[in-house]
Amino acid sequence: MRIGSVAAPMRFTTEAVARLRELGPRALILVAATGALLASGCGSSEQSVPAAMTPQAPAAGLELVQVGSFRRPTYLTGAPGDTRRLFVVQKAGVIAVTVDGRKASRPFLDISKLVSSAATERGLLSIAFAPDYGRSGRFYVFYTDRLGNLRIVQYRRSAHNPSRADPKSARNVLTVDHHLYDNHNGGQLQFGPDNDLYIGVGDGGNEGDPMNRGQDNTVLLAKLLRIKPGRNGRYSIPAGNPFAGKRGKRPEIWAYGLRNPWRFSFDRLTGDLVIGDVGQDREEELDYARAGRGAGANYGWSIFEGDLRHKPGRAPRAVGPELVLHHGLHGYCAVVGGYVVRDASVPSLYGRYLYGDNCRPEIKSVVLRPGGAIDNQATGLTVRDMSSFGQDTAGHIYAVSLDGPVYRLVER
Repeated sequence: MRIGSVAAPMRFTTEAVARLRELGPRALILVAATGALLASGCGSSEQSVPAAMTPQAPAAGLELVQVGSFRRPTYLTGAPGDTRRLFVVQKAGVIAVTVDGRKASRPFLDISKLVSSAATERGLLSIAFAPDYGRSGRFYVFYTDRLGNLRIVQYRRSAHNPSRADPKSARNVLTVDHHLYDNHNGGQLQFGPDNDLYIGVGDGGNEGDPMNRGQDNTVLLAKLLRIKPGRNGRYSIPAGNPFAGKRGKRPEIWAYGLRNPWRFSFDRLTGDLVIGDVGQDREEELDYARAGRGAGANYGWSIFEGDLRHKPGRAPRAVGPELVLHHGLHGYCAVVGGYVVRDASVPSLYGRYLYGDNCRPEIKSVVLRPGGAIDNQATGLTVRDMSSFGQDTAGHIYAVSLDGPVYRLVER
């Protein structure tokens, strides 16, 4: 993950035509010169949105208000049922907490002795709170350990202080071998609308997926995983996982063909899934699945990068990206996937998906709907060295800079 406008005008290249011939029904998403996108076979949930809250052009009153500064922050979120606290993940292995807008003097959790963070893409990468966190106190962290492997670990909140975790409660849930290279770790944890835990895992590193992990479903690398966590670090395989019970396949896999799914999210209204998958040298991509769908989706890596062929081979039934973002003149290098805005206090962006890039500081928004993504446009907001977006319990949206500042999105 390099934590980097609109794609080039619509064109049917030799590569694109060859891809259509191979993939048949696969939707090929190409960006028109106006910024509008054409697609087929994609869409969001049909759940209705109040007329007053239908997506519209962003207003001039949008602002990013700084809520604090932290040490190399990589992610931010809230905990279910807790409107007072924000939890800020820091790369070196510390999770800071703010209470009623003020940073606590002591961290929520410090596991820096367990975390390898010297390499650019390694560190403590995200946190997710169980849907029943108010009762169970369980939460999960994603980090690279001292051997470079990926760890998903369960912790519990302190029994005496809701602003502290119990470091002795650690239970290892899942370890993914990642010792060969230090990049392409993925890094997102997110509970879905089904209350299962989704885990974004990169392809294992180096360039071009040299081990061909993207299309190999015997390994967990280059995948979106789904598990049903239990007590004491145990988990089960949810019904509907596409490779459950299939010999030689990893039953944890939900979707595959991902290069480095650094950030993904679920629309809190519709349940639709959007994945920001960091590209290789030419294109970044946003991948999309409607609520209740997407099981077994193949997003094409490493046979395809975005909507372009990357190398020879087959990617069976590959699903095209919802949006592609080109490098070159447009300056993208590592897409930072965000959230669909469902904060009623930001009406001009309501229903629009926000995304950014680690190299290009501009935050943009796009409408995701049946028929494809449309109305891709700038918000007028910028964050340099962006590492993540965040969303709190109330649905407010935040932008996180690896340089330290964390901002909340507001509309005056």
